[in-house]
Amino acid sequence: MAFAQGLSAIRAFADPQGFSAYMGLPIDVEQEAGFVTVYALRTTLIAAFAVVLAATKHFRLLGIIALIALILPIGDAWLTAQAGASDTIVFRHLGIAIFLAFTGVMLLRDGRGGLEQ
Repeated sequence: MAFAQGLSAIRAFADPQGFSAYMGLPIDVEQEAGFVTVYALRTTLIAAFAVVLAATKHFRLLGIIALIALILPIGDAWLTAQAGASDTIVFRHLGIAIFLAFTGVMLLRDGRGGLEQ
């Protein structure tokens, strides 16, 4: 999860216009690239947080965060659908949500680390 988020952040910083098209919300002018940078900053924070939780073996807390983070790909799917993005892009966001849900549940089932049981 953290690796994928980090890769997305790097892509967004390096090519805001290309990344926005990949996400399903293309921008037309360079001035709008600031919004993609906001996404990249958010994604960098999420990636760093996930790495710290995993490295410190707070797997239960990481599972809770993964389930809370479902807001992001579900919101991305809704936004891209509203913007007329292709079904492939919308379903990619929903696939990320499914992955997060599965990962969150599996981390909670394992229950090692993080919050007291």
